[in-house]
Parts: sequence; C-alpha cells; structure tokens
Amino acid sequence: MALKVYTTNLGFQWNPTPTFSPMFKTRNLRYKSTKLFDSSYSSIRRNVTVNGSNVVDEQQQVSFNEQENKLIEALIGIQGRGRSASTQQLSDVDRAVQVLEGFEGVPDPTSSSLIEGRWQLMFTTRPQTASPIQRTFVGVDFFSVFQEVYLRTNDPRVSNIIKFSDVIGELKVEAAASIKDGKRILFQFDRAAFSFKFLPFKVPYPVPFRLLGDEAKGWLDTTYLSPSGDLRVSRGNKGTTFVLQKKTVPRQRLISAISTGTGVREAIDEFISLHQNLSRDETELQEGEWQMIWSSQIETDSWIENAANGLMGKQIVKENGQIKFLVDIFLGLRFSMLGKFVKSGKNVYELTMDDAVILGGPFGYPIEMESKFNLELLYSDDKIRISRGYNNIVFVHLRTDGSSKK
Repeated sequence: MALKVYTTNLGFQWNPTPTFSPMFKTRNLRYKSTKLFDSSYSSIRRNVTVNGSNVVDEQQQVSFNEQENKLIEALIGIQGRGRSASTQQLSDVDRAVQVLEGFEGVPDPTSSSLIEGRWQLMFTTRPQTASPIQRTFVGVDFFSVFQEVYLRTNDPRVSNIIKFSDVIGELKVEAAASIKDGKRILFQFDRAAFSFKFLPFKVPYPVPFRLLGDEAKGWLDTTYLSPSGDLRVSRGNKGTTFVLQKKTVPRQRLISAISTGTGVREAIDEFISLHQNLSRDETELQEGEWQMIWSSQIETDSWIENAANGLMGKQIVKENGQIKFLVDIFLGLRFSMLGKFVKSGKNVYELTMDDAVILGGPFGYPIEMESKFNLELLYSDDKIRISRGYNNIVFVHLRTDGSSKK
C-alpha cells in the first residue's frame, strides 16, 4: 500500500522513502511467512526446544497454585528483571510476594531437596544497587540469569550464572555455602570464571575475593518454596528480594525468546498451539496501552509508513472504537495518529487511521495521510496480545498501563 503524505505546516508534498530511521527499539523476525505456523504443527502435540529448555504441554510441565499464579501474572511484562518496572508493577509484585510469604509453602526449605538445582532469576527489587555482577548484567534482558543451589554435597555451593548465549558462553560466580537454619543459607564468594564456547579453557573473573573479606560474605533466606519445587522467593542480606523459577509458563518463555532474539518463531508457535481452543473463541480488542515488542517485518518501509501502519511504538485502544498509534522518534519528538476500529469478522477488526501529527512539546505539525488495514487477533489476554495486521505481519504487544478489563 502506498501512502501519499502532505506535510501541511511545512508546505511541501512528500512521497516518503526509507531515508530516515528514528531511534526506537523493535524486534524483527528473521523469516517471512503469511502463515503463523505450518499445519503439521497444530495437528499433533510435540516437544519443542525454546531457549535451551524442553517445552511440553503447559499442564504437564508447570504446576502452580492460585497464589503462585498471581505472582507470575504480576511478573509478566516487567523488563530488566525489575529494573524498568513501574511503580504499579512493583506494588503488584510486592503484594503477591507478601501473600506467598504468608502462605504455607515447604517448611524448612533449606532442609528440602526441592531447593536444589538450577533456578532462573525472574525478578529482583534492586538490580542496579547490589553486587557488581548484578549491576552489570542482571538488568539486561538479552542475558539469562540463573542461580544454582547444591547443599547436599561434599562441597556445598551457591552459584550465580550469567548466560550470554548458547554461542558465546557464560560467567559463573561461585560461593562456598552452609546451612544456618531452616530458611537461611550462609555463603562466601571464592571463585569465578568466564566459560567461552570458542575457548578450550576458562578465563578467570578479575575479582580478588580473598581480599574482600566480609564483603564477599552474605546470607540468603528462602521465604517461600513452592510444594512443586518450581517457584522460590528469597531475600538477601543487602535487602534484595529475588523471585526465581525452575519452570516457566508459556507467556514467560515467549517474552524471554523475544528479549534474547532466539527461538521467537518456535515460542510463538508453541504458545498459539497451547491456546488453540482459546483462539477459536471470540476475542475482543481490549482497551489499554499496548507496546509492540516484536514483529515479523522483514522489508522496511520509511519510518512514517511503518508508524502509520502500526509497525512500531505503542497502540492505545479505547472502548469507544478509537485507537491511537504513538511512536517516540527522538529528542522529544513523537508521531501520533488517531483512527477508528470496527469489528468486521470473527477476531478481525478493520482499522482506519486518518489523523496524524508530529508532536514536539506543546506544538503539533499535522500530516495529511490515511491508512486502512485489517487486524486479526490470534491471541489476547490482559497482559499480552498476538495479532496479524498490515501486510500479514505478525505482532506481539505487551500491555503497559497495568489495567485489566473487568
């Protein structure tokens, strides 16, 4: 579809060409297909590997109770493991954590074998103010962060691991550990090294732990351990709260795949497959603010065409049939375009966008342009939306306003 744009205030006509790219963050898929997944995928239940973990049926892999699910729900959409969380998101997580800590989990968790193993860090309250390793890596979604707990060995240890990627390798910081009581683990960091896939040896992490004295020591309380052994809440000696999981739900795996840029297609296919029955039902275009975090777009038009067709930025949906595209360009400039949506079929909406303006502080520069296309909802809930829009491009949006439709 070609757009003819008239920049009214500047007094010239412009058929846009891709000569300018605003500074925005968008994840683009590395494949092109008008189908979301092949027919063979949806006809059978398969095991799929996403981000290095084996993914099976949601009910078979994950078993969380109602209170645990409320915490997981609060974590969906938080970026940087808490670093970029809004005040409302932090409040929701804190409330859910306190409920779990008052709930009956595994008694004396340090005495249980369920605490052993590799845990993935999903959230921390202080990702920028704790240890150097946290400040450097924990708030970066592109990396995966794990904690290994092994207390029933001749050499009890707690280790923090930053996995850069399957291709690059990881950094492992180890601590000698001991059990103080049913909740508390004492530890002292004593060694660390980089393990790069392209090197046959480990590279020492340049921290003199022996010279740090008490700074290398600490403790970790497990304030909740799920009976399934898949969810843990811990609090550290520096006042940090940690939420860790051994197993994750499909929405978490999808967002993780998008954050790392690996296995996105497989994660989307798995997610849609697990929710096939739900996707057959009528789905409404829910109101709220929806930030695009990924699209399958390969061929790039001019930024203004991308913005007008909803291929970047945020969508603000209102119940009265109004929708707004909002894109941050740079230096305080934003592109805004208003329009309307009308339901034209099952899970399909017709969008007409015809009121565009470039905003700079209190000033606006109207642009005469129009864009029409269909938006098909492939999946939608209160936190995440998967849709197919302009030119059959698939999108993933996250709700950012914290609201939910009642």
